[in-house]
Amino acid sequence: MPSPPPRAPHEAPKTGRREAWIRHLADLHRDRPDRQVVAGHHNINYVVPLGWSLALLLRTMPFRARVKCRMPREAVEVAPRIWPSEPELLRVVSRYLKEVPRCFRDFGDWSLHSYRAGRALSEVQPQGPVGEALMRSFAEFFARAAAVPEAELPPRPADWPESGQSEAFLRWLVDFTEKRVHEPNRRRFDALFSAVGVRRDAMTAFLDDPGRPRLTPRPFCLLHTDVHRANVVVDRKQLAVIDWELAMYGDPLHDLATHVVRMDYEKDEQTRVKELWADGMERAGHAAMTEGMATDLPVYLDFEYAQSVFPDIMRAALDLIALPDEPDAADFAGAAARVCRAVRRAAEPLKLDSVPDEGVAESALREWCAGPFGRP
Repeated sequence: MPSPPPRAPHEAPKTGRREAWIRHLADLHRDRPDRQVVAGHHNINYVVPLGWSLALLLRTMPFRARVKCRMPREAVEVAPRIWPSEPELLRVVSRYLKEVPRCFRDFGDWSLHSYRAGRALSEVQPQGPVGEALMRSFAEFFARAAAVPEAELPPRPADWPESGQSEAFLRWLVDFTEKRVHEPNRRRFDALFSAVGVRRDAMTAFLDDPGRPRLTPRPFCLLHTDVHRANVVVDRKQLAVIDWELAMYGDPLHDLATHVVRMDYEKDEQTRVKELWADGMERAGHAAMTEGMATDLPVYLDFEYAQSVFPDIMRAALDLIALPDEPDAADFAGAAARVCRAVRRAAEPLKLDSVPDEGVAESALREWCAGPFGRP
């Protein structure tokens, strides 16, 4: 399902001569030929130096400063966005987490943000251990995010579970995966899903599994839901978590689970970061958020592996047809490896009958690419 068209600003556009100049200069910044392009799944960002004139109008310091021109991109919907305006959320988050880049202006079709200096952790340490110091910083981050007042967050959808309704929260996530990710894309990708062993009823069976523990009620808090190496900026061993477009309000164990899975921690660090998270939450006065962790965190980890199988397979296929030239053997082999890894990680929580080898996955991808939904 494609993303919605460019949204309107979350508040009435600012008017007057000063605001007109801000928009004019911001457009010039965005269109600079020397801009640095940083593309993600959900946004394209242009990073440019902040000129003196725009800095003065924005009432910020221009010395060596850069800004980020952030534009939503059309993409297959694979993750819930309960707050359509990231700038509106950042107004709150940046007051309490000072390291988080703030939004200077929301123009509706794009927005202008401060730029966090440093290097993405995905560049500094793309895989393997991250070390005790960074894991402690992550634990501190989650505890501070949990302290952002719920009353100041933007309104949530009408059907959103109330704080403490952890089981209802998990059911909402599963329902989103089935109704908004799997079903809308089933016609296009169903043959590919079936060829690699992912059944149509996979998520429903996961939710209704009689052997799955029912979740302990826990207080809800602000969740980032996408804390991985590419969304973490490191500078002098300090970190800042960026890109809040997928943030939500819910069970804190869901945030920990997505972090553990998407960071791809090695086994010993996975254990250690869980310990540090629990300790950090307790020391910050959020002990109630750790209730039932021993039985419930594995459920959220299983859910993360299970729901990831759909976007991972779709992205592997879509990346092949997005190549400028016909995919070659190496392209298909790389895509097949991604598919097999996703299915392998989801096999146990989804009770899949079998996991394909890379030859089966590659054949399925080739057939999909040659079919009506592949390359023209």
